[in-house]
Amino acid sequence: MLRRDPSLVDKPSHLNYFDKLDQKCGGTMINATQIRRGMIIKVGGEIYKVIETTHVTPGKGQALMQTKLRKLKDQTVHDYRFRSKDRAEQVYVETVEMEYLYQEGSEYIFMNLENYEQIKLSDEIIGSAINYLIPNVVFTIEIFDKRPVGINPPMTIELTVVKTEPYLKGATQSASNKPATLETGITINVPQFIKEGDTVRIDTREDKYIERTKS
Repeated sequence: MLRRDPSLVDKPSHLNYFDKLDQKCGGTMINATQIRRGMIIKVGGEIYKVIETTHVTPGKGQALMQTKLRKLKDQTVHDYRFRSKDRAEQVYVETVEMEYLYQEGSEYIFMNLENYEQIKLSDEIIGSAINYLIPNVVFTIEIFDKRPVGINPPMTIELTVVKTEPYLKGATQSASNKPATLETGITINVPQFIKEGDTVRIDTREDKYIERTKS
């Protein structure tokens, strides 16, 4: 029996949209050291979304890849440690471009740019992309087994600085960065000359400052 995904808007049109996708998901084997946040991988016969990755280099022995994975079947989160020689299957998924509209309680409303249908996604599906949820920004929605399993923001995005320390006169080049909180709540390191109210461009893949675009 097909079970309805609670992350979707409870309207037949939204469910029908994903049902109509001609999904042709394949996969390829990758080394554990190639696993990155946001990937969909298959481990032990189960499909997971990679939430976090950390390279661990012990004093003795081989390097490890410590990961936090979310199982797509039941949304449970698991810690999994890969040895550098281990391999995993990266699963390719269908993707759909959707525009973020607004938040409704604990859910987030997105609109399909082709047919204007709207869906609701939960915190679990949004994941770390919540740091870049700005209305009218287009995100890539990942679809697996005819249901949304994750989203990816644009590679770069512009956000406004809402809190940071004033410019530190006499700061050396080695100490030229300072923390800044952006409008979505994420905190990143920025150059000393950045001030509150500035707009900065961020690399969303690494959560890093690129440049100031407006002061």
